[in-house]
Amino acid sequence: MIEVVSPGSLTTIQDLGRPGWAHLGVPPSGAADPRSLRLANRLVGNAEGAAGLETTIRGPALRFLRPAVIALAGAPVEARAGGRALAMHAVEHLRAGDVLELGFASAGARTYLAIRGGIEAELTLGSAASDVLSGLGPPPLAEGAHLAIGAAAVAWPVTEVAPVAPLPSRPVLRVVAGPRDDRFAADALHTLCGARWEVAGASNRVGVRLRGPSLAPTDERELRSEGLVTGALEVPPSGEPILLLTDHPTTGGYPVLAVVVSGDLPVAGQLRPGDRVGFRAG
Repeated sequence: MIEVVSPGSLTTIQDLGRPGWAHLGVPPSGAADPRSLRLANRLVGNAEGAAGLETTIRGPALRFLRPAVIALAGAPVEARAGGRALAMHAVEHLRAGDVLELGFASAGARTYLAIRGGIEAELTLGSAASDVLSGLGPPPLAEGAHLAIGAAAVAWPVTEVAPVAPLPSRPVLRVVAGPRDDRFAADALHTLCGARWEVAGASNRVGVRLRGPSLAPTDERELRSEGLVTGALEVPPSGEPILLLTDHPTTGGYPVLAVVVSGDLPVAGQLRPGDRVGFRAG
């Protein structure tokens, strides 16, 4: 019911992920900015966890083979279909044959496309989420692929548009110290929170690599692999921290200086190369 004309830079099927399988080495996956996916789904009358599309920086072109009701949320993009411009955070109606074209995100990294009924995809461990680390779930969109629209709608939209504040131009993420802050200099957390960090190009759904002052651990003894959570700030020997996102490995051997609080993870999921981000103890 949807033909992929062009896949964009990276477009994946995402829902709210598959938490609860870390003991088997399975990442939680799911939308990097779950708040935006939930909003887009609510706008079209889907359950909040219905599968939609997550685009990255540059969006796809999709031909709809039957009429559809859609909504876009998250990183703002120029969107067109059927010769007209479409709005962000609003209900839009597409006709059969319309080609939905999503351009480059003007801010943030990830835009979410919800379609009334959801995307129909095979579930793996209870989720349709695409995981770029483990390969679980459906593959990223490819030219010529076809997607089916499901029947996950639960109600008709009760509003046509949702007011949403713009993404912060200078985000500051709250963190809590540890669990391995004892392996760093006494002022390491102060250094973390006192600097503005640049998002490096080698960043993806697994983790956001940050450039700034060195936070190299002072305790060089080998650390046994231990559990990791989304939002952990892992510090390899280079001293440049990695902020783990939803496709992160479930264990790791680099010490974790601090963890971003869960309420700020949607903002972390919108970081793109070149952005500057700060931290504060929260």
